[in-house]
Amino acid sequence: QVQLVEAGGGVVQAGGSLRLSCSASGSVFGFYAMDWYRQAPGNQRELVASATSGSSTNYADSVKGRFTISRDNAENTMYLQMNNLKPEDTAVYYCNARDIRGTYWGQGTQVTVSS
Repeated sequence: QVQLVEAGGGVVQAGGSLRLSCSASGSVFGFYAMDWYRQAPGNQRELVASATSGSSTNYADSVKGRFTISRDNAENTMYLQMNNLKPEDTAVYYCNARDIRGTYWGQGTQVTVSS
């Protein structure tokens, strides 16, 4: 089994920054992709940023230039640096990881941006 645990959420004022982390433990084999998703109340879960094992990254248009995804494969950890946060970034942020055996989700961490 693989467990993903997110940390780093909190309350921040608009324009501020937060850094989320996602730590993997258990029978970690090697993730070919790791992603950050978010879900605001009443909305569907949406993809925020992706990072492959080959260091390729992709971002939702709404966060380009403000968020940066990174991975530390040796530590089985993924990060999301979020700068210039906006009230519309308020959501529960989820870590997702995929390997040849399946897809895994963390429990989520709340990010609240006040105006």
